[in-house]
Amino acid sequence: MRRSARKSVIRYVVSTATAAVIVAVYFRWLHVNETTVALTFMIGILVVAANWGLRHSIYLSILSAAAFNFFFLPPVLTFTIGDGRNWIALFAFLVTGIVASQLAEKARSEAKISRRRQREAERLYEFSQQMLVKGNVIDLLNVLPQMIAATFNLVGAAVYLREKDRIYRSSPNYMDVTAAELRDAAFMRDHRRDEERDVTLVPILLGTRPIGAVGITGSGTSPEALDAVCGLAAIAIERAGAVETLTRVEASRESERLRNALLDSVAHELRTPLTSITAAITSLRTDPLLNREQSDEMMQVIEEEAGRLDRLVGQAMEMAELDAHDIQLDLRPHSMREAVDEALEAVQVPLRTHPVDVRLPDSLPRVEMDLERIAKVLQHLLENAAKYSVEGAPIFISAEVAKGRLVTSVADRGAGVDDFERMMIFDKFYRGQGQRYRVQGTGMGLAIAKAIVEAHGGSIEVTSQAGQGSVFSFALPLAQSSR
Repeated sequence: MRRSARKSVIRYVVSTATAAVIVAVYFRWLHVNETTVALTFMIGILVVAANWGLRHSIYLSILSAAAFNFFFLPPVLTFTIGDGRNWIALFAFLVTGIVASQLAEKARSEAKISRRRQREAERLYEFSQQMLVKGNVIDLLNVLPQMIAATFNLVGAAVYLREKDRIYRSSPNYMDVTAAELRDAAFMRDHRRDEERDVTLVPILLGTRPIGAVGITGSGTSPEALDAVCGLAAIAIERAGAVETLTRVEASRESERLRNALLDSVAHELRTPLTSITAAITSLRTDPLLNREQSDEMMQVIEEEAGRLDRLVGQAMEMAELDAHDIQLDLRPHSMREAVDEALEAVQVPLRTHPVDVRLPDSLPRVEMDLERIAKVLQHLLENAAKYSVEGAPIFISAEVAKGRLVTSVADRGAGVDDFERMMIFDKFYRGQGQRYRVQGTGMGLAIAKAIVEAHGGSIEVTSQAGQGSVFSFALPLAQSSR
């Protein structure tokens, strides 16, 4: 209060000094006609009105009219006027000054309102942008009061939601708005303002349906802005709830898809070796005329199919460990040549009908990796390339440094992968639509490879062209000593 009164007194003093300066300049030094003097006074009045408001400009108008009468209208240095026409001029000057002051004050007030609305619009935009990044209702409601308080420079804010019957506050210590007040406000249609406590209560309406309330402590926010905040909050809460519902539906659909894929995999992969083993054992038991060579052949079938079952179970267990992030990587600097050699040794049988062209420069840097697991990644990629390529088609292994990473690629000349399948090819249990029943597999190999590469902080991708083959590439960070 004292500061405001001091500022007002200073402005009155400056207005008085302005009139005194104009009188001194025109009365003592520049002797001009009365019209010039009146226009100069008018400029001063307009400047004061535009910057300090109506009270100071009216004060300067009256002071300027008195000074104009005393110093410039004959007889000078008296408050009397000799010519009747000068009365009209003086009255017109005074009225013009007051009207101009009112117009300038109106323009100033409208400009102030416009600036306030612009700031509120900017804050509402910022507020809406912050709400859009929240994906679920719980996260949104936990941060909504802080966002309201921070965006509009408030002491504090609280949000009440009827559906959950919970109150969310901008800070644990903010208790200016009681729970009873918020619950009552959630059933109102209008704002409720407590000037003494500087508290405002606003209902949150979704259309015409009240879903909650907002309570704030602080002033300077217009009712229109508060309505907009509550409207945005209602839309964001509804949107977050819809996203949550959609996410649950998608998760359920994905779970169903994986379940069907797993059942399909079990039906076509696990039953095949079991059928072969059962048939071989039945033949050994029921046919006493089998010679030594035929018996050995049956035993070999049993051994191979049992090994196949063991690999399938092992892949399933490995996939479960990778999904649970329950793996320990033995990270050491290794060359990619070591991993390639180990992988080639493990997949000699699938590659016996495919020439392999290895293009690894000796200058390749070393990589921090778990050698056994990266070799398994290459093993899965090589087996995949052999499965989906015709006999005799070559397979290429290459590596290069790009963007601070070692990128290793396995290329084949198979049928390729279309754009739709490229998006799902690294998903668990997914197998190509056109090759699902022609080529054996569980759809876990590429998913395992992806999980291992990502556990190393790398990435894996595929590029393909229908009928021309595919290139599977994975990138691993270089070892610190190689950078």
